[in-house]
Amino acid sequence: MQKDIENILIRLSKSKFRNSFHLNDKDREYIDEKGLSVIYKHAFEFVSKRLAPKEILSDGKQTPTKGHPVFIAQHATATCCRSCLYKWHKFPKNVELTSYQKEYVVNLILTWIKNEMTK
Repeated sequence: MQKDIENILIRLSKSKFRNSFHLNDKDREYIDEKGLSVIYKHAFEFVSKRLAPKEILSDGKQTPTKGHPVFIAQHATATCCRSCLYKWHKFPKNVELTSYQKEYVVNLILTWIKNEMTK
């Protein structure tokens, strides 16, 4: 899984749009205050509720572009909606995400966040 994550991060870094997302100072402070284990829990909750279901009422609009570091990471990693998940990660629409797929998405988000925190 980690190799897949590294490969997709390289591909995403070549996208002008995906590469335009970065954590701001407020996001960094929030992560430092809460810790990565809490951020992981938040990512898992967001993915489970907003991305994993078979049917999503407002696909493409379920992830804000600000307000939480995970939201920023989702846009940067193309895990913000099912359309992006299909385009970049080949996860089919209208099928509930598997446990493996949810784990992949959350680990991708956390890897991106960790990388951002070291910049």
